[in-house]
Amino acid sequence: MMHKKTVDDIQAFAFDLDGTLVDSVPGLAMATQRMLADLNLPTVSEGHVKNWVGNGVDVMLGRVFAAINVAPSDALLAQAKDSFNRHYDEVIDQGTTLFPHVKETLRILQENHYPLALVTNKPKQFLPALLASLGIESYFTLVLGGGDVVKMKPHPAPLYQVLASFGLFSHQLLFVGDSKNDINAAKNAYCPTVGLTYGYNYGVSIATSEPDFLLDDFKDILTLVPLPKRQAKAN
Repeated sequence: MMHKKTVDDIQAFAFDLDGTLVDSVPGLAMATQRMLADLNLPTVSEGHVKNWVGNGVDVMLGRVFAAINVAPSDALLAQAKDSFNRHYDEVIDQGTTLFPHVKETLRILQENHYPLALVTNKPKQFLPALLASLGIESYFTLVLGGGDVVKMKPHPAPLYQVLASFGLFSHQLLFVGDSKNDINAAKNAYCPTVGLTYGYNYGVSIATSEPDFLLDDFKDILTLVPLPKRQAKAN
């Protein structure tokens, strides 16, 4: 557990997306299955895809091919990525939903003047329309997706960019995620961490990554920081 003085000095939040703010597995699974059908390859289940999320599309596709025992050529990988991106663009809205209490909690943090950043390995081209469809685009001062920073989580580069953009020291940014990539990225940047137990972590408890705080419900983030202007509760 983090020292209370450090908690009181939190001045901003950064959030992972998949498995933290949104349940994106249904959409990712649909796009993956349609991509495999396009290529006349064996399919995979939604449960499989859930354990492959978190490192970006290229790594996920590599895990898909490994699972079906196919060693793809560069040409096949390029074809697969093009097919996946096309199908994911078609299903992303219907296949992505907010987890409970996310929107209300983000609103309360914003109303209390905490700058909020989104830090995800999801390709950046999918983010504007997705965040708008979920109704949460206005809460984020900064959005960083795959391709916006030279390195992705678990490298600390995205969090260094957040710290620079917000003008903060590392101990002043609380990073909230659901996987070891999130916790390790924050630790590598010397930021305090929240691990959410309901997300995607390759089938392993997020507790094994030893976040500073372990929470079962997104709204419990509100118990970690002062909310002097809080007027409403997250339902």
